Amino acid sequence: MLLNTLYYKFIMVEVFKTNVKKVQEATTLIDQLSLHFPGSKINFDLDDCDKILRIEGINFLAEKVMLLLKKNGFKCRLLE
Repeated sequence: MLLNTLYYKFIMVEVFKTNVKKVQEATTLIDQLSLHFPGSKINFDLDDCDKILRIEGINFLAEKVMLLLKKNGFKCRLLE
């Protein structure tokens, strides 16, 4: 039980504003992000006006997420 409690203390959640518009683009990006951040929950909300990217997991860097999207031709910034 203690191990489960410790695990949850290290889970990070980051929410990003993007300019991803198409489902196929989001799917491709999710595949790439999953390779870099295995075990993370990654999803897009393309119906939201900010085209939200949400990542929940351990041991990932927001800067790396933003760089990966930029390398694929998309804008991405942390949503505050």
